Amino acid sequence: MPKIVRPDDCQPARVLWFDRKKYVTVNFIVQNCRDLQVDIQKDKMILSCKTEDDISIYNEIHFYDQVHIHDSRETRHDRTVHVLLRKVKENVAWPRLTKDPVKPIWLSVDFDNWRDWEHEEEEGMEEYGHYVDMLKDMSKKTEIPTMDDLDDLDDD
Repeated sequence: MPKIVRPDDCQPARVLWFDRKKYVTVNFIVQNCRDLQVDIQKDKMILSCKTEDDISIYNEIHFYDQVHIHDSRETRHDRTVHVLLRKVKENVAWPRLTKDPVKPIWLSVDFDNWRDWEHEEEEGMEEYGHYVDMLKDMSKKTEIPTMDDLDDLDDD
């Protein structure tokens, strides 16, 4: 792939991202982009394109951690460029997308898709524990309900 050169007169796209166990998802908000170039490397990603208004877009993101290059991919949509990055270290949460702790103004967390997956297993075990306790309590009650309080239904 040819090296992507930063245009002289460009601006960054707005970016929304969220974290999962195996992947990080990054969405660049660019409507009807053209001349799209995406370079995904193990420690960074570069996106370059032009908007429908002929504005040059350029984003360079140095990742918090490394990604698998060959298991990562981008997809162009009408209003976004969707990038799926496969983490090298699965089951390790990324507290931020970038290596630098200072967040760029154009970068935001996609709270509509964000999940605190780190504690999902713990919460599931807690629910399972409550369920097991409930079953034990029910098995201690040997008296079966008589259902005498239900009205007989007449077939008229």
